[in-house]
Amino acid sequence: MVNQSVDAIVLEVARNQIARIAQDMGVVLRNTSFSPNIKERMDCSAAVFTPSGEMLAQAEHIPVHLGSMPASVAAVIDAFGMEPEPDIQYAVNDPFAGGTHLNDLTLVRPVHVGGVLVAWVANRAHHADVGGEAPGSMPAHATRVDQEGIVIPPMLAVRSGMWRDEFLVPFLGATRTPAERRGDLSAQLGANEAGAIRMESIVTAVGPTGFATLSRALLDYGERRMRSAIAVLDDGVHSFTDFMEWDGDLVPITVEVSVDGDELTADFSKSADQVQGNINAVAAVTRSCLSFAVRVATDSSIPATGGAHRPLRLITRPGSIVHAVAPVAVAAGNVETSQRIADVLLGALAPFAPHRVPAASQGTMNNVLIGNDDFAYYETVAGGQGARPRRDGQSGIQTGMTNTKNTPITSLRSHYPFAITRYTLRKGSGGDGAFRGGDGIERGIRFNTDAVLSLMGERRETAPWGLAGGGDASPGEDWLIHADGSRERLPGKCTVDVSAGDELLVLTPGGGGWGTA
Repeated sequence: MVNQSVDAIVLEVARNQIARIAQDMGVVLRNTSFSPNIKERMDCSAAVFTPSGEMLAQAEHIPVHLGSMPASVAAVIDAFGMEPEPDIQYAVNDPFAGGTHLNDLTLVRPVHVGGVLVAWVANRAHHADVGGEAPGSMPAHATRVDQEGIVIPPMLAVRSGMWRDEFLVPFLGATRTPAERRGDLSAQLGANEAGAIRMESIVTAVGPTGFATLSRALLDYGERRMRSAIAVLDDGVHSFTDFMEWDGDLVPITVEVSVDGDELTADFSKSADQVQGNINAVAAVTRSCLSFAVRVATDSSIPATGGAHRPLRLITRPGSIVHAVAPVAVAAGNVETSQRIADVLLGALAPFAPHRVPAASQGTMNNVLIGNDDFAYYETVAGGQGARPRRDGQSGIQTGMTNTKNTPITSLRSHYPFAITRYTLRKGSGGDGAFRGGDGIERGIRFNTDAVLSLMGERRETAPWGLAGGGDASPGEDWLIHADGSRERLPGKCTVDVSAGDELLVLTPGGGGWGTA
């Protein structure tokens, strides 16, 4: 528990200082990146870790990135040990060795003071294209991870500020947009360097031994806060099942959540086997969903540290849809299955915390990927938030495991060969109830050139559910309006050729309602 030798005020000041370092790392990354996906949409995250790899602080960036990032640091430590040389950075995107899906590349940097390893800083950014069989690197037909792009196991990527050819040459050679990728990589490198400089300053001020004591106290504080929040819940067991949509079938994800005193266990053993497709999620993604859902159901002000993870136990079955094993495809497991895992966890947690857990939000990121040999565009489209016990859900907002913004239309015009024809709320798509679910979005894109379109969406066949008697929301729809005016309903997951003059119309789901009207 909390180290009583650390003054409470000192502890709080230090907690905010270190969290601010992670926040500033994100600012550097966004401000110096090349791609609209990172600069405008802010599809990136940053965090600080102890020498052993426990998360010490994070910025309020993207939940699915942050909850799984400790696995990337652990993979680097497993591969290279806990005595790294100074002034280097490691790279990893392998989903089965600390990553999530191939687009998310993580850079991990050790921080030394006086020759002693005192911390790690890391950041993760979604690269809009890393190769693979379709622009954007999420081909809907993929069954193997190597069809989705280049796989980077934990490897030395930077020494003394210079990229190593062993990493850089194959990475840039795989992508359709090497100049943009190189710019984003430089932004990631600079973000970690900025974080390391700030960390060195803090550690120097208190000394490595004093900082180690402070770090232990911060982790123990997070653990104590989480245990106190869980202890308020009634002991018991509740389960919940929801479904992923795949190739005309519904694939069940089931969780059994048990609370015993100040500890919580989430058991996914009864979930379906992994499929021959890309909706498989690796265990690191599932763990990130558990951290997110428990904070929603208990106290979101609990510091998101490794200490707060200690009272949480995750049970999964290797080879299942929530614990994929190589070499299956996993691109949508990170962006779509994560949303459903969060849904089932919140559904199981609702009986424990009925006055905190909301109805289901849209339950999808509505991924849109467009490109050819000259460009690659990626965006997630917002939708409706589930109504909350005392408040309506918000409309047109990113929910669940993502926390990105939209790409401004002015930026789209200057970067990509298409035009936005419609961008408005989808009125009435939220569920009814004492508190209404938020509405989804209608977004239209007209193509000015031939391209390849990939869609990766959910809640097209099943609806975001209401809670406490509230109504379900409207499912999403995707339409391709051809240049001749004919309309074609597209599957929620597909990769198709589009022609100049065609228009894509995405109707995103709303959020479920809460309570009887």
